[in-house]
Amino acid sequence: MAPASLPKRLDSLTSLRFFAAFAVFTFHFTGTGQQTGFGRVPTIFPYSMIGGQGVTFFFVLSGFLMMWVFKPREHPGVFYWRRIGRIWPAHLVALPLAIYSYYVMAHLTIDWPSLILSVFLVQTWFPHVYPTLPGNEVTWTLSVELLFYLLFPLLGRLAQRCRTRWMAVATVAGLAGMWLTNWIAAAHATPAMASWIMRLPLVYLPEFLLGMTVALAVRRGWRLPLRPVVPVLLLAAYVGFYYQGRPRFSPGAARQIDYTERQAIAILSVLIILAFVQREVRGLRGVLNTRPLVLLGAWSYCFYLIHHSLSRIATYSWGRLPDNDWAVFALLAVGAVANVLAWLMFRWVEEPAERWMRRHTPKRWLPPAPEPGAASLPAPRSEADPLPEPANR
Repeated sequence: MAPASLPKRLDSLTSLRFFAAFAVFTFHFTGTGQQTGFGRVPTIFPYSMIGGQGVTFFFVLSGFLMMWVFKPREHPGVFYWRRIGRIWPAHLVALPLAIYSYYVMAHLTIDWPSLILSVFLVQTWFPHVYPTLPGNEVTWTLSVELLFYLLFPLLGRLAQRCRTRWMAVATVAGLAGMWLTNWIAAAHATPAMASWIMRLPLVYLPEFLLGMTVALAVRRGWRLPLRPVVPVLLLAAYVGFYYQGRPRFSPGAARQIDYTERQAIAILSVLIILAFVQREVRGLRGVLNTRPLVLLGAWSYCFYLIHHSLSRIATYSWGRLPDNDWAVFALLAVGAVANVLAWLMFRWVEEPAERWMRRHTPKRWLPPAPEPGAASLPAPRSEADPLPEPANR
């Protein structure tokens, strides 16, 4: 299919954003063992810990969507301007709640240089910030995405000129580089330094590249016979293997499985994305195209920004819950409150700010308007011409 005939909206991907954000919320709520989290739900623990890899899904999805709507002729300033409007206002509004929950209620001294770095979303770029995730803890992923945003206008143009097979080779090499970096850091660096190395934005670029490569391949006509249920079941099987099968391996082999966890989740994520996108390209609709899930997906960025703050406030206010399955009701209650607040933030902060930024895009970055009375003949569309930007951004 030519780019002009591909769908403008990808509602199923918007809905998938909600499930990824809720997975991260579940990970933070149930914790990682010991006395972490608000309350452990034994039925879903330790499987809930894989929810932390929901951020991997977001990285892959960002690369896919940006390549899907890439406009080669657009001024890079327009892209940067709209990214600021999309990300920063809601981040600033969520920050006071995070400071209250992470610093005030925890009686933690504020390290102002580290906090300021988090305001500008560059906290993961420096090794000696305090605490390890300063400011709003969850925004470390935005710090990673910031590097990708800065590079994308260049990467998008390079990708357009590159054969799909060479994009695939670069992606595989990058994912292998992630594994090697993790292995070397764990073997030769201190635990604190190894942790920082594996938060460096550069380390995650292959995950964005994976999304870009598949988006470009689909736009160029590549298809993979794949029903959405297949990668979803593969993901469930991998989670079961990771928490039940991995402990049976030798310590060295188990560490290698750990070093490849991000890459495995990234590949499964892109297969899920691909399966649902191919359905929409064929004009098929399903449960992920229903309005309630699409709305939850639209609010998911704001949900992501505030969910951990709410869990921490609940923990400090009422104490940690007993570790039993009744805690699932608290999980759903906190999740519901977070979604209501996310809707309010989306309605009154994120959406108005983005519209304002679009209306006030500097005119010098926009293409000149046609002169009055001039004939407007449509330009021939080539395979590299961009798609209209979808509603789910």
